[in-house]
Parts: sequence; C-alpha cells; structure tokens
Amino acid sequence: MKATNEDFPLIPVRMLNEFVYCPRLGYQMWVQGEFAPSADTVDGTIKHRRVDRKGGAPLPESPEKDELIHSRSVSLGSDLLGITAKIDLVEGTGNEVRPVDYKRGKRPHVASGAYDPERVQLCAQGLLLREQGYECPGGELYFVASKERVPVVFDDALMELTQAAIRNFRAMAREGNIPPPLEDSPKCPRCSLVGICLPEEIRFLGQAGLPPRPIFAANEKGLPLYVQSPRAYVRKDGERLVIEVEKEKVATAAYGDTSQVVLFGNASLSTPALHECLVREIPVTWLSYGGWFMGHTVSTGHRNVETRTSQYRASFDSEVCLRLARRLVAGKIANGRTLLKRNWKEEGEDVEPALAALHRGIRSAMRSDSLETLLGVEGTAAGRYFEKFSGMFSGANDGAMAFDMTCRNRRPPRDPVNALLSFAYAMLTREWTVTLAAVGLDPYRGFYHQPRFGRPALALDMMEPFRPLIADSTVLTAINNGEVRREDFVHAAGACNLTEKGRKSFIAAFERRMNQEVTHPIFKYRLSYRRLLEVQARLLIRFLTGEIPSYPVFVTR
Repeated sequence: MKATNEDFPLIPVRMLNEFVYCPRLGYQMWVQGEFAPSADTVDGTIKHRRVDRKGGAPLPESPEKDELIHSRSVSLGSDLLGITAKIDLVEGTGNEVRPVDYKRGKRPHVASGAYDPERVQLCAQGLLLREQGYECPGGELYFVASKERVPVVFDDALMELTQAAIRNFRAMAREGNIPPPLEDSPKCPRCSLVGICLPEEIRFLGQAGLPPRPIFAANEKGLPLYVQSPRAYVRKDGERLVIEVEKEKVATAAYGDTSQVVLFGNASLSTPALHECLVREIPVTWLSYGGWFMGHTVSTGHRNVETRTSQYRASFDSEVCLRLARRLVAGKIANGRTLLKRNWKEEGEDVEPALAALHRGIRSAMRSDSLETLLGVEGTAAGRYFEKFSGMFSGANDGAMAFDMTCRNRRPPRDPVNALLSFAYAMLTREWTVTLAAVGLDPYRGFYHQPRFGRPALALDMMEPFRPLIADSTVLTAINNGEVRREDFVHAAGACNLTEKGRKSFIAAFERRMNQEVTHPIFKYRLSYRRLLEVQARLLIRFLTGEIPSYPVFVTR
C-alpha cells in the first residue's frame, strides 16, 4: 500500500464501520459532517464513556517478553494506512496483543460471529497495532448487552476486505460524489440519518414509482423560548435557563426542552447561558423590539462544505435560478389561491374572478423567461390576493374584531392586519434562516431574491410557498378566533405595531401552526410544519447536488 497524501485527513475507523454498513451513511457522516442522535447512538456514547473512565496503563513502546498489557482508550493513527482509531482496550502478553472493541448490543448469531462492519473496524485497529510493531493475529468484540466476547481472526479475506474498504472510502471522498441510497433496505428505517438522507423520497422523485414509507421522525427537539420584556435577563442555572425581570425570577426553561432562544429588543443573555446554548447547538435569535429579524448566533456551523459549494455554483447559473424561482413563485400563488378558496367568508361578493386570475398567475409564473418578468407576475398576483384578504375574516368582526385591509403596506405597516402580516413574515424568515443554517445551506445566498447586505435571500426564497400556509393562515386564525384585538395595537407616527400582550398572543398562535401536522401531498405521510421546513430544505440540497431532477415545492391541495 502506498503512503497517502498527508493533506488528506485520516479516516476514523468508526467511520469505516459506517461506510461498510452503508456507503451513503459513511459519506454523510464523515465527508459531509451530518449527525443526528438516536437512542442507540446516545446509549453507545454513554457506554464508551464508562470504558474511557476506567483508565489503564498506556501501551508500552517496547514491551518485555512476558509483560502483561492491559491498556484502555489507546489512540493510534497511520499516514501509511490512512486511518486513525481510539481503541477501547488492548490486551496481550509481550509483543502479541489483540484489540477489544465494545459494542452496545447483543452478539449476533451469524456464522462469522459478527457482521462485516464490526469485523472490518476491529481489523483496522489490528492493522494500526501491527504498524506499531506488535504481532496482532486477531481481536475480540465485546457485546455489552449479552456480556459476551466474540473472537475475530484477522485472516487474508478480512484483511483484503478492510484494505479495500479504506481504499474505496478514500477514493469516494476525494471524488466528492455521494453514493446513492440503498435500495429498499431494512437498514433505513432504524438509521438515525433517515430524515437527513431521505432515501425513499429520493428514489420516489427519481421516478422509481414506489411511494416512500413514512418518516417516523424523532420527537421535536423542543420549543422556542421567547423572551419579550426589554428588562429581561436570561441566565444559566445548572440544566435550566432562568428568566429574570428586574432581578425577580419569572420563568424557567430546561435546556433539553428548548430548540432555540428568541430575544426581543434589549432582553439580554448571560455569557455562561450563551456558551451552554452553543455547546448544545441551540441557536439564539435576536429580534428588534418590533419583531424584525436581526440575526442569530450559532456554534461553529455545519461542516458540510459540499452543500454550500453546490449552492454557490447553482446560484451563479441563471438557468437554475430561473427554474427554481418559477416553481417557488408558482407554489406561493397556488397556496394563496387555495387559502382564499377555503376561507372565503364575504357574502354577496363573487371570489371566482380573483381565483381565476390567480390560476392564470400560476401558468404565467411557470412560463416566465426571466427573473424580472417573474417579479412582475408575482407582484400582480399578490395585489389580487391581498385585495380579497379581508374577505377571509370572520363575520363576527365587529366591535373589538373590526379589522379591515384594503392593500398590503409595510415599512412601516399602517394598520393592524398589515402589522400582523409583517410580524408573521419576520417570524417565518427567522424559522427558515435557522433551518437552512442547521442543514448546511447559506441562508444569505439565494436564487430568486438577489443578495443584499444583511438579507437572508435563500430564507426569503424558501418561505415564498409557505407565506400563505403558515404566516397568512396564522393571521387569519388569530383575528377570527379573537386572539388579537384592536387594543393589542399601538399607533404612532403613521405606523402600527403590536403591544407586548398582543405579540405574546400572536406568538402562541404561530407556534401552534408550526406544530400542526399536515399530510405531504407528494409523499403522503404526516409531519409538523416545523419538521416540513427541514424536509424541504434537505430536498433542496438533493436537487442542488443533482440527486433529484427538480425541487418539489410544497403545494397543498
């Protein structure tokens, strides 16, 4: 075997295990830096921590002939082999040793004693020990659940399998081509990355013709913590966030139940609390007092450079930009038309002409030959849509519910409905910005909205089809249910904005909408809107990397 390029990173042998199990899984975890914890991975991490804590004598460089060796957590690496490992336990006498690798489950009853991924991982550890000058004819796998040791002989067949896996993994990583998903494999439903990999969705969109099995998503990682009071101070207290107003504790939230922290205006966060959020990968979002999205603080960010490379490359291709933008705008018009058709309440006025005009707008959007033309189509459709927006308010909108709207206005909004719409769009922009950053995309490099300083162009692109479904729908619900009233708004200098009480009520309505489950019109399984945003973001990645022929815009029926 030739010496490897020193600039190329060494493959951790645990990643080699994943590659042999599923090449796509290994590629996503090591090359793209994707990871999603599951009950199995958390349990395995806990068990390995116990192994590491036990300590043990270091591995001797030149052992005596009869010297007993019992070394734990031995770290080795080799430029020649191109791999690195942290071996759970090395046992032996003198110059002959064997690696012992701990596995969380029970011993499988197969002829070889264990499955190939585990045997290859163990053999790779043996190769590292051999390079250190030790004799290593075999090793052992210790299965914690059944408390059994399974011997593994490093014969020629296993050696060749291991070396071939190393060569193939390195070659695949160098080429930068992600392997295709497994075909109808029983491995996929249990995989912690199934919601990231989307194997069956990709096969389905690639015209395989087989409907995907539902995604059984893990429980949501928690809910956003909103802190509105300008005098609020958020600090860390053990495993909890404590919210104080003028040094009086008003609320607490467990880190484990918090998906993000959202701070309005001058609300502040202590350094220890921020550090803990960064360690736990909980984004902190900063909004103005009026609710305008100002930015967010995250940890070191997603390591998947391939995703951003594909995104940037496509963003400079005018044809790709137009293809994607046409579908996003058409989806926005279609979803707005559906919302209007479902919720029209104005008696005595015919909504059919507006619906017909929006239907023509969908066709015009898909036929647009430039982004400038598409902007005109979108503007015309938006004008027709918002002309009829008040017709979706409940007939009980008198007195405190007397809301009205004649047109869309902003910067600043001049009436309560427009104030609600602007706040809802700011909330949706924040959700998309956090989601896109979490999956490895750059929220600021878009395809339809042109890059401007401080504007999350891709977040604005992706939210277009979801404006009617999430933001506009939340506004209608909050008004029609009486959750916001006239007294929940303040007017000053020609502008209208929500009071702190009104904002709190509207945030509750928005979060209910984000947690509401919906049936995906293409894949036919149910998932929450918050989970849907992540699925759509990952489908965009699959389109940008060429795994699926087009981006499937979410259009409700």
